Amino acid sequence: MSARRGSGELEAEVLAALWAADEPLTPEGLRGRLGSELAYTTVTTILSRLHEKGAVGREPHGRGYCYFPLLDQQGLTARRMRALLDGQSDQAGVLSRFVDTLDAATVAALRRALGPRTDRGRG
Repeated sequence: MSARRGSGELEAEVLAALWAADEPLTPEGLRGRLGSELAYTTVTTILSRLHEKGAVGREPHGRGYCYFPLLDQQGLTARRMRALLDGQSDQAGVLSRFVDTLDAATVAALRRALGPRTDRGRG
């Protein structure tokens, strides 16, 4: 008997299977790739949540849909980080504390990513 997984863990497994696929997958096709005993309704619920979050797209297939990833792993992580930051009233303070936790190599990577265009605000 396997331990119950959380929704985030299931989402990660579904995304990994979609990233590994070379074509859009139906919920049933995805169940087969996951090699698990997940119920069809569980897979469709996870796919619907990922679609609402903008992590996967879908196209009509018969009476249902085929799903495909819209974000790669880095894009998904960046979106999660953005969502966490957006929920903070003191974003500058959070960013400062975050940078304080980074090692020198990661700080250097962050500086390269920012490059000369550090004023790229939304809007």
